[in-house]
Amino acid sequence: MARGIAAEIVAGKCEHVTVDKERVEQYLGPRKFEPELAARTSVPGVATGLAYTPVGGEILFIEASRVPGKGGIMLTGQIGDVMKESATAAFTLVRSRAEKLKIDSKLLAESDVHVHVPAGAVPKDGPSAGVAMFTALASLFMNRPVHHDLAMTGEITLRGLVLPIGGLKEKTLAAQRAGIRQVIVPKRNEKDLPDIPAEVKESLKFHFVENVDQVLRIALGAATPEKKPARAEKGPKPERQRGMAARAGRY
Repeated sequence: MARGIAAEIVAGKCEHVTVDKERVEQYLGPRKFEPELAARTSVPGVATGLAYTPVGGEILFIEASRVPGKGGIMLTGQIGDVMKESATAAFTLVRSRAEKLKIDSKLLAESDVHVHVPAGAVPKDGPSAGVAMFTALASLFMNRPVHHDLAMTGEITLRGLVLPIGGLKEKTLAAQRAGIRQVIVPKRNEKDLPDIPAEVKESLKFHFVENVDQVLRIALGAATPEKKPARAEKGPKPERQRGMAARAGRY
């Protein structure tokens, strides 16, 4: 079909062709990849991470599930030592903040966690998956799904700080290609914004964060509310003050 139209254009028999959805499928064949963001992240325990590879950026789905157990963690999906350490740190961080996140500590103690990064045939490693792993685990135990149009990158510490990463340009390009609309990025990577193409910055909403509390407020929707400043205590009303003073012999 495509060759026939091309021949007609060359021969001058056809001046222009309108390429619609049906003709794209005729020319290129059936769709090879299906959009999967909404389907993959529609349940608690799944977060979308951003990775940097030798051939550019890509998105990674971090999946977490729990089974009855004794508080252990299992990791699968061809992940390297650095990502294994990130997953262990993320689980410890969730457990240390159980009360703040309103997670049942008994549930944590009596559950084993399985963290899986699909596409198991592809080796994966790098120091930027901690934020996504922490978010997936928190989402699982808080029973809150992560926003499906959100991806994230950054490493974490046991104190809950978010550390800077490399390859932000490549990662944000991958996010744009995948249909992501929002990205969580370490605050200390804000200086890398000039390296990102203008069209990418226009299509993505950047959330620059310094700690995991900020991550969860964005990813899970006010999961850990901002700490409100303590209100000044109000003194007794004037009438009460006069009564108190009178009893003390001051009136």
